[in-house]
Amino acid sequence: MDRDIEVIFISCNTVMFSIGDYVLNQQTGHLGKVVGYGNYQLNQVDTATLKVLVAETANSQKRVFVVEDKVSAWIRWSVAS
Repeated sequence: MDRDIEVIFISCNTVMFSIGDYVLNQQTGHLGKVVGYGNYQLNQVDTATLKVLVAETANSQKRVFVVEDKVSAWIRWSVAS
C-alpha cells in the first residue's frame, strides 16, 4: 500500500498523527515517537496502525524498540508547561 493512501485512511478514522508526534498507548503505557504507519486485516476489515519508537530505561540499561498497535490505542502526548 502506498504511504499517501495510508495517511488518507488514517485521517478517515478522525485520529491523525504525524511522523515525529509523541504518543502514549492507553493500554500498555508505552510512550514514544511515531515513526510510521501500517495496517492489518482481521475478518476482512482493515485496521490502521501506528508504528512507534519506544525507549525504556530499566536498571541503567536502555532498550529501544518499535511497537505497532491500532491507531485508536494511542493518544497524543505533550509535556505540560
